[in-house]
Amino acid sequence: MTGTTMTTPVTDTEIFDGHEGGKLSVAATRPISSPRDLAIAYTPGVAKVSRAIAEDAAKAKRYTWADRLVVVVSDGTAVLGLGDIGASASLPVMEGKSVLFKTFGGLDSIPLVLDTTDVDEIIETLVRLRPSYGAVNLEDISAPRCFELEDRLKEALDCPVMHDDQHGTAIVTLAALRGANQVLGKDITGQRVVVSGAGAAGVACARILQNAGVADVTVLDSRGIIHEGREGLNPIKQKLAETTNTAGLRGGLGEALKGADVFLGLSGATIDETLLAGMSDDAIVFALSNPDPEVHPGVASRYAKIVATGRSDFPNQINNVLAFPGVFRGALDSGARAITENMKLAAADAIFSVAQDDLGPDRIVPSPLDPRVAPEVAAAVAKAAEADGVVG
Repeated sequence: MTGTTMTTPVTDTEIFDGHEGGKLSVAATRPISSPRDLAIAYTPGVAKVSRAIAEDAAKAKRYTWADRLVVVVSDGTAVLGLGDIGASASLPVMEGKSVLFKTFGGLDSIPLVLDTTDVDEIIETLVRLRPSYGAVNLEDISAPRCFELEDRLKEALDCPVMHDDQHGTAIVTLAALRGANQVLGKDITGQRVVVSGAGAAGVACARILQNAGVADVTVLDSRGIIHEGREGLNPIKQKLAETTNTAGLRGGLGEALKGADVFLGLSGATIDETLLAGMSDDAIVFALSNPDPEVHPGVASRYAKIVATGRSDFPNQINNVLAFPGVFRGALDSGARAITENMKLAAADAIFSVAQDDLGPDRIVPSPLDPRVAPEVAAAVAKAAEADGVVG
């Protein structure tokens, strides 16, 4: 299946009808149609299973759903392009993520929206709930809190934890950049990449590109290029200042884009199209802010050979659904205790490998609906987990 775009606009009526009553339900995996069924599924039969787990906690993996259950956790502070809209308003998005986990990864998932923005309280909640689930997908949590929360949860929990806004975006972006460079006959490691936005996605994209061998990455926030010696940097941006911008650039986007090969927009701010004119001849523009890209793809195509957005109504959609169902499926299939950097790189390579079947300027990643993607990603992630020694 090649990349596809949506040609008919979705109406408001369709949207609200599609959410009425929620998008999830709980379905039984065993029928209860006789007294015998009831005696097995519930009392008295269930007591034998509970006793067995009490004697050997490891049996919960076989006799409950917890080991295969992903909790999608949000505090509603950074929802899509809507910002801090609160836990209740974030619930439709989290329900949607759970639907995608089931549809593409075959994993059960429940949304868990928390009426607190306190990192300590969120961690305590998830630690106390640990017997009920097998993995944590953090979602729509504002930066820089999201970095601390993910790091501390990784230390506190013995299961896979991933903030999808960071790493799902980064994985698919790397896969798309590999696809774009394959089309152009370029080597990703020799490119100069400009990342506009130093929030969750921007930081993660900068890191994964560096881990993939891109030596020249420049990151900007609302105040301009992040560089060593700049005052007022938080610890996350300070680390970026120490590891990026090898050319020592100063200034804003205009200075950063001169001669750049790739523009990666993750800031939500619109940009002057004339700035793109200063990029290299074979420029790549990923304008990923939603719902409004930093620059309209039609405009960007005047200056760039390949253009991508986060939207489904334009070619080359950079969509996290290409990554997170397979990443979590592979982690849970392998029994991984964590999601490592090599597992993320393996996921990006797997997405790219599927795209290679039909690459083109308008097809640098597979369609989000391509049924091959999640199984390929899961297999690659499981293999990387084994290699990294995080299984068991």
